[in-house]
Amino acid sequence: MPCDETRLIEEIEQLVNSIGNKELREKVRELLQSPEVKYEGQRFVFEACPGGSYVHHAYSGGLLQHTVAVTRLALLLCDLVEGVYGGSVDRDTVLAGALLHDLMKCYVYKPEGQAYGSTPLGDRIDHLTLLVAEMYKRDFPLEVIHAVVAHHGDSSPLSPRTLEALILYMADFTDAELSRRVLRAAENLISRTRGEARERLSSEEALRILKVVEQQGLEGLRNFLRKKKEKTI
Repeated sequence: MPCDETRLIEEIEQLVNSIGNKELREKVRELLQSPEVKYEGQRFVFEACPGGSYVHHAYSGGLLQHTVAVTRLALLLCDLVEGVYGGSVDRDTVLAGALLHDLMKCYVYKPEGQAYGSTPLGDRIDHLTLLVAEMYKRDFPLEVIHAVVAHHGDSSPLSPRTLEALILYMADFTDAELSRRVLRAAENLISRTRGEARERLSSEEALRILKVVEQQGLEGLRNFLRKKKEKTI
């Protein structure tokens, strides 16, 4: 789990409360609390779900961290567009899309040893399709649905066609790419130091490893890993 799970959950609630339109705010809250996808198999609760199976945030609690990070980044981009470029952004659309954009990953991932695989549902329907179907059924505003549809950029069913959708895509890409690069760098450093297979890390662990190497070099990392291993024995 993230090191401060309670704080992140509280921040999600604060972000939901910051949606100005009452009807949209309640729709977002209800969907976060009760996705209601018809699925009989085991699923992750939101707080424990990984943000991805390998590429980014691939650890318990990763989805919670990713959701908060993407929403924060999206709001920063809103500030930039409005404060620097003099544009106008519908922040409610951006907030709703950011908070919900990966919610259905709870239904498509399952534990698979030390890694994550796809559920039977996830083998046939991707998380984006599941979410869009549920949002459409619940009568979400079309602009919010589009922001979710387009949050993978050119890899989406539709590329972003509104400023709000573009902002969500940029925020999602930035956080996912940050996580991917940090995790892969730390894994490679461990592999070089130990001469053995990579291990699964959280972002906190990966960032700490990069800092150790930055300050103490590979020898410092060897000592760090040795002490870490001794604590687990």
